[in-house]
Amino acid sequence: MIRFAHPEYLYGLALIPVLAGFYWLVARLRRSSLQRFGTLSVLTRLTEEASGAKRFWSAGLMMLISALCVVALANPQIGTRMEEVKQEGVDLFIALDVSLSMKAEDIKPNRLEKAKLELRNLIARLSGDRIGLIVFAGDAFTQFPLTTDYGAANLFLDVVDVDAVPLPGTNIGAAINRAMESFDFKEQTTKVIVIITDGESTEGNAFDASDEAAKRGILLYTIGMGSSSGSPIPVYNASGQQVDFKRDRLGKVVVSKLDESSLEKIAATGNGRYFRGTSGQDELEEIYKALNALQKKEFGVKQFTDYEDRFQAFLIAAVLLLFAETLLSEKRVRWIAKWNPLGKEEVKA
Repeated sequence: MIRFAHPEYLYGLALIPVLAGFYWLVARLRRSSLQRFGTLSVLTRLTEEASGAKRFWSAGLMMLISALCVVALANPQIGTRMEEVKQEGVDLFIALDVSLSMKAEDIKPNRLEKAKLELRNLIARLSGDRIGLIVFAGDAFTQFPLTTDYGAANLFLDVVDVDAVPLPGTNIGAAINRAMESFDFKEQTTKVIVIITDGESTEGNAFDASDEAAKRGILLYTIGMGSSSGSPIPVYNASGQQVDFKRDRLGKVVVSKLDESSLEKIAATGNGRYFRGTSGQDELEEIYKALNALQKKEFGVKQFTDYEDRFQAFLIAAVLLLFAETLLSEKRVRWIAKWNPLGKEEVKA
């Protein structure tokens, strides 16, 4: 299998026809200039030592050298061996609350940003485990499915904000159900759902969903973000400046409070644990330790191709052709003309 490490450089091959057009234009201008001095046939006899064919081959060599250099820059690679790598771990779905109440700042810098920071730290510690992310508010959506591509997981996490789910509310039950739909129960792996929320479930029935998850052998962990006393939810303008707090229909400031009792009940139903989020502690680290204590099972075989660079061959060929081009003179070589099988040129002594 052949691939290019930097395929974007191959666009440089589009310059070869431009170079060919340039050489053709130079040849036309040279011929036009010679015609100004006299009859072309007479001038050809006077300059019979010069070889037009060699000028043609010189131009061709320069275009070939340019093409080889472009291909060398693109770095062609050849796959030389296939290696089977067995992976063991758990299947972990993070259900992240992105409702507006997660913008409350009783946890610094706010509930959502603290949760995203902990998630990045968790991803950095994972090794072999598959992780997926579900974002939820009034409904739940899969941000990215189970994967071991932790770099891509971080990229998807970076764009998560309170506008990720257009339907307002906090539907924890929908998040649990979405995770259950995304698991592959044909694979006998340990399956875990970690719910990060302030616990104010205003939609659906989270307890029915957690009970169903427990019946299917899924472990449920919950992390409560916020404080029992609550905190107002700041409202920002397009410039990022706070202009007010969220208010209800009567104009009163809405205070978002952590519902710890519900989250404790969900975790207990799912044979997991409840953790309360704080500004300084990394609660997901405790969950990571618990996951490492679980029995990890093999969930698949991943094939990796080891590629070897092959740009050297193209670069060497380009250098050799460049050396040959420098030795190529425009004068006719008499001994070659003497043995010319076409016999069209008369060689003078």
